[in-house]
Amino acid sequence: MDARRTYRIGIDVGGTFTKAVLIENGSFDVVGRYSVKTTHDDARGVARGVIEVFRNVLERSGVDPKDVVFLAHSTTQATNALLEGDVAAVGVLGMASRVEALLARGQSNVKEIELAPGRHLRPGHRFLTHDEFDEAAVRRVLEELRQEGAQVVVASSAFGVDDQSGEELVMRVAGELGMAATGGHEITKLYGLTTRTRTAVINASILPKMIGTADMTEGAVREAGIAAPLMIMRGDGGVMDVEEMRRRPAVTMLSGPAASVAGALMYLRVSDGIYFEVGGTSTNIGVIRTGRPTVKHARVGGHDTYVNSLDVRVIGIAGGSMVRVRGNQVADVGPRSAHIAGLAYAAFADPADIVEPQLEFFRPKDGDPDDYIAIRTASGNRYALTNTCAANVLGYAKPGMHAYANPESARRGFEPLAQRLGVSVEEAARRVLEQAASKVMPVVESLIAEYKLDRDQAQLVGEGGGAAALIPYVSERMKLAFQISQDAEVISSIGVALALVRETVERVVPNPTPEDLQRVKREAFEAAVKLGAAPENVEVTLEVDAQTQRVRATAIGASEMRSQDMRAEVSETEALAIAATSMGVAPEVVRLAAATGEMRVFLGTVEEKKWRFFTKRRAPVRAVDREGVIRVQRSDGAVASATANAGLGELKRLWEDATIYNGDSVITPDVFLIVGRRVVDLSGVTALDQALAIGRSELDGLAADAPIAIITVQGSRGL
Repeated sequence: MDARRTYRIGIDVGGTFTKAVLIENGSFDVVGRYSVKTTHDDARGVARGVIEVFRNVLERSGVDPKDVVFLAHSTTQATNALLEGDVAAVGVLGMASRVEALLARGQSNVKEIELAPGRHLRPGHRFLTHDEFDEAAVRRVLEELRQEGAQVVVASSAFGVDDQSGEELVMRVAGELGMAATGGHEITKLYGLTTRTRTAVINASILPKMIGTADMTEGAVREAGIAAPLMIMRGDGGVMDVEEMRRRPAVTMLSGPAASVAGALMYLRVSDGIYFEVGGTSTNIGVIRTGRPTVKHARVGGHDTYVNSLDVRVIGIAGGSMVRVRGNQVADVGPRSAHIAGLAYAAFADPADIVEPQLEFFRPKDGDPDDYIAIRTASGNRYALTNTCAANVLGYAKPGMHAYANPESARRGFEPLAQRLGVSVEEAARRVLEQAASKVMPVVESLIAEYKLDRDQAQLVGEGGGAAALIPYVSERMKLAFQISQDAEVISSIGVALALVRETVERVVPNPTPEDLQRVKREAFEAAVKLGAAPENVEVTLEVDAQTQRVRATAIGASEMRSQDMRAEVSETEALAIAATSMGVAPEVVRLAAATGEMRVFLGTVEEKKWRFFTKRRAPVRAVDREGVIRVQRSDGAVASATANAGLGELKRLWEDATIYNGDSVITPDVFLIVGRRVVDLSGVTALDQALAIGRSELDGLAADAPIAIITVQGSRGL
């Protein structure tokens, strides 16, 4: 290997396999990969698998550990620990003034949290008012909690968001007593003592296990000679350094789906779409909007938390889901998979072995219904019939896709099912995929509606080894475009390797001023730098929720300067062609409507016949960055070019022009402000004064003649 090259390692810890990829840092090519079964039952837990794959991928690729500049891994450990109830006992010490104690005592006393059927987290609780609060009292109370079995302490003070001194004192004393501790202020800066305390309790419950894994993994990384910081994937799509994970392990929940989305965004550069991470047993489904995955506060055991994670819907259907038959009908597909049943897929069998296949009914696990089917061949081997097999019969799984197997084997495997149903092999396979699609399509429809995606703009993005088993058929049924990621089977590992540092700061700020917004932005910027982002790479976006009075600043940046971009800079002609292709129109009807130093905004013209004598004209919009990535796409909108000093006035004019007044209701427009390469999404802002406040904070410090662009989509949202 060329000694001048540097490399990135990404490791995804999945439920079944732990996979590592080695990526050349200049070209972003995958130059090595290795996988092992996830080591859930090992004494060292999943850390053993992580250590094994990164060592093997280096040795097999002949790469010197000193040339590794970035190493990160996702982890299912936090999620699995909570689902399995494998958590530490937690004690809560609540604090407040005597006046505040009337409410704070109950709000800091977290009720039991059901983590899984029969598995509960039941925190202990003590409370001190400020007039009895001193180091001796804290020490006494913590000793009481420890005697009751508490292994970890949560310090939760009323208005601890504003004054952390009490929580910090409790954490210091806990450390002196040898107890791990979490302060509510470390988890979130949002008000709401009940939710803040609950989130801190969940974080504390997995703290010892996660710290143990982090220590073991980091030790092995250093022993291997890798000097680069060890980064951990977060559930919101970013990474953080291992030291931060030791404080806030809860933010790693759902980091598996986050990793796959990060990889898809880097490879496919999707602007708006529905992404699927299709495994063998289950599928995660979520939304990419304006080039970013949608994020919400996670729920645990039916309870709200302040942990940011991807808004993911999980369904029990995937590439390995097995067929179920009742009478002469395909009754269902899944939720049990061939992996759970310990069977190979018929599609991956040698055709010569599928001789005289006979249909068998069985129960994959004790207590399951007995309507799952398999085939037994003349040799005595048994194979499962799955969605992947059906996709191979019908040609949806194509060569080059991970789910592509042997269509002849799949056909032979489906013959006894077709005979049972009294239909052709193709029809039997279609009925299987139709059952699977019937579970997927309602979820997609609900996400399109919830996130107000333009239906003609949204596409389905397939990730995971089983993507081809579901996505092409669902795409055909829903009349939506689709893409399947390059290296889909290891896309999560790629996403971990290419992920950016991400930190979110949330504050409750009624009627925020530009100064308030700048303070929150600065805090998010500094937090991302603290987590390991290079300051010159950090971009901060703002969101304001008028209903909850919350301001959210999200800072995203690379952990180090990348040696080159994944794509070379495109010319204006090339960018116009990209926009025209995306719009589905000829380049001649597309024009450059605005440009900044890093972004070009194109406007097209489309005429559609609605009735016999009526033609509707719309103007599709595409914002294309210098690398040819579409950052904003809308089916109908308006574009304005302005300078920084005139930007607020132009924003106000466009907002008012696009607002719809319908009787007593007011429908405000979706607005996107483009500054340099940043896309400021104001589509969730419903008040003009807040939109102007955000705009002012984004334009502050720019040269008066700096070019900006404004995209507006009228109150109909372009649907």
